[in-house]
Amino acid sequence: MSMQEAAEEADKIVSSTMRAVKPPVAWAHSVSSESSCGTSGEGTRTGSVTRRAAVLTVISDERRGNFLGVLERHWKKSGYEITSVRNHPDNPAIFAATPDDFRMSLEVGYKGQVFLDVTTPCVAESEVAPPNPEPGEPEYTGEKPPLPDRRSDFWSARTPVTSGGSESTAN
Repeated sequence: MSMQEAAEEADKIVSSTMRAVKPPVAWAHSVSSESSCGTSGEGTRTGSVTRRAAVLTVISDERRGNFLGVLERHWKKSGYEITSVRNHPDNPAIFAATPDDFRMSLEVGYKGQVFLDVTTPCVAESEVAPPNPEPGEPEYTGEKPPLPDRRSDFWSARTPVTSGGSESTAN
């Protein structure tokens, strides 16, 4: 597998993760990066790619746990292993890995913005094209997206989800 092929697989993970959120949120690809891993046993230079996305919808403190829970369940249903959970009151995070060793992190950062990173395993070094935006997705490829400024009747609400309401967000 080349770095470009691995980047395309990482893009699929980003897209499927973001599509798992119901009701949907606005999101955009963020800055991608590439790094060298060294040389394989066969003498081939290897590298990895990190694809990033940022949620542009305001996720209220009251709904943050539900949001992360939806994506944790999606990852588990997809056969991914949850490798760690950070239960920080302001900056919680979930870390996971695919069976092919793609590593994911879903982290709440500054002003409650949610970030998704997908890092590929080390693969054959190659040129890597930027990600293609989803239809209707703003394009911030190569630059950092703005802080969340979109509102959602559901995700931005300042009230906790009732037990019946959390089921409506599951896949």
